[in-house]
Amino acid sequence: MTFDVWAPHATSVDLVIGDERHPLERDRGRDGWWAPKSDLGKKSAQDYGFMVDDEGPYPDPRSRRQPGGVHALSQTFDTSRFDWSDTGWRARPLAGSVIYELHIGTFTPEGTLDAAAGKLVHLRELGVDFVELLPVNAFNGTYNWGYDGVLWYAVHEPYGGPPAYQRFVDACHLAGIGVIQDVVYNHLGPSGNYLPKFGPYLRGDKANTWGSALNLDGPESDEVRRYIIDNALMWLRDYHLDGLRLDAVHALVDTRATDLLEELAIEVDALSPHIGRPLVLIAESDLNDPRLITSREAHGDGLDAQWSDDFHHALHVALTGETTGYYADFEGLDALAKVLTRGFFHDGSYSSFRERRHGRPIDTLTMPPARLVVFSQDHDQIGNRAAGDRLTATLDDGQLAIAAALTLLGPFTPMLFMGEEWAASTPWQFFTSHPEPELARATAEGRKAEFARMGWDEASVPDPQDPATFRRSILDWTELDDGRHATLLAFYRELMRLRRARPGLTDPRFATIEVDVDADAGWLVLRRSDTAIRVNFSTEPVVVPGLEGASVLLSFGTHRVETDGIRLEAHSLAVTDASERKTIEERTGARFPV
Repeated sequence: MTFDVWAPHATSVDLVIGDERHPLERDRGRDGWWAPKSDLGKKSAQDYGFMVDDEGPYPDPRSRRQPGGVHALSQTFDTSRFDWSDTGWRARPLAGSVIYELHIGTFTPEGTLDAAAGKLVHLRELGVDFVELLPVNAFNGTYNWGYDGVLWYAVHEPYGGPPAYQRFVDACHLAGIGVIQDVVYNHLGPSGNYLPKFGPYLRGDKANTWGSALNLDGPESDEVRRYIIDNALMWLRDYHLDGLRLDAVHALVDTRATDLLEELAIEVDALSPHIGRPLVLIAESDLNDPRLITSREAHGDGLDAQWSDDFHHALHVALTGETTGYYADFEGLDALAKVLTRGFFHDGSYSSFRERRHGRPIDTLTMPPARLVVFSQDHDQIGNRAAGDRLTATLDDGQLAIAAALTLLGPFTPMLFMGEEWAASTPWQFFTSHPEPELARATAEGRKAEFARMGWDEASVPDPQDPATFRRSILDWTELDDGRHATLLAFYRELMRLRRARPGLTDPRFATIEVDVDADAGWLVLRRSDTAIRVNFSTEPVVVPGLEGASVLLSFGTHRVETDGIRLEAHSLAVTDASERKTIEERTGARFPV
């Protein structure tokens, strides 16, 4: 363990270990860095911090452990001492895989990494390939979504800290499941952020939704970028992760010729052959800009995938009929058909929510659809609703099955949100546990005011600081074997089985996708090479034409094969083979290698 620290503007920096203070000296080989005059590390854990110009002590910006919380001293932690069991582990390619998003604090009643590891049998039997953990970096308070993190190198102690994190990743790999970590590099939380005490990590002249922007392109920004990139490499190298999900990259303020995302992709690509494992970077972005996931050889950023909110919005509107706010542009099944065949709905089209044109087209001849991660529910789309209600609260079983089928059998990389597979009845609400009274009050009042502006009754908006809001959001694992929960869980398992069994359902080409839709009648047919998903969104029976001798592989709800097609009752679906479908060559005139 070394005790080096970057503090470019400080006149003095002291290392505090117990009751002792050790003056650091400037490192002549690295601008702005300070280091001890001698080796002060020990094999046993040490609590330590830094005095900067006689203020502090503050936790280490690169702290690996915070047993006393984000305002307390850091503690040394040696990641190399863990005895890994995953030698030879290689994650599946992202294309063809299924991701499962979960929040450690609410995934189990215990809310720990070790308890989450106890549920891996369920995920393996379901058919999950990757778990994606909401942020686990250290934040102030006991429970939180994780996006208020302030010490990016430390694992939140109530989850079990870094030792439990290592055990969890190792257990996942032994179960055949990869791990993707959600990381937040666009802002820091409101409490416990001591980075400005050390150096110019933030820019007062630039801001995003959450406050001051990270200093990615201003004076002395090289070390800030290094701080972020080193953090990403730490997760992948030291904790054996298989990938990172990069939160809200559209909020990164970066004007450099080589932006942070491209620089990060370059370094991760260099790390991958060194450690002998494939690594993936997935971005969350609302820019609808395919350059994010275009290779660097083709002058893109070179990320492996990005979330696609357009799929969620189009499917949500088709199922719920909600057309307020940003849902307005997605009214009608034609919107869903466009997303399924072209990836983005807003690809240069007018966005009424933004009051301008938005997005850029995807080159469907060269871009694999698997680079878009899609979902019918996720932490944002549930938790940022006023009541944090899941689709389970308003949709019937048939509609939930439709959401599952189009997500899991569609052309993109599907992601499930924890509990979705059994139609969990628990909401997932916005919760915080800020210990500072003023911050707690501001958070609660701000939440209510936000939804009041949108016409919601303030009384219907849960108080994020109320412990009951957090407790309501914890999954109830006793539900799985009862009623609709068991029915939906069995259907999800069958969908996952079918996805594995039929190669056309994971074919990585837009050219294999064909959609027929009758928006007035309320039906849609999605064809994927040798498979067709026939869906009735309406509340009335419909006859979907064109079956022509194809056999039914899987269904939900009542159906009947007729001479002119297949009759689907309200909110039902049938997955069939697609014997009537033209070949790719016949339909496009192009030939593709098999």
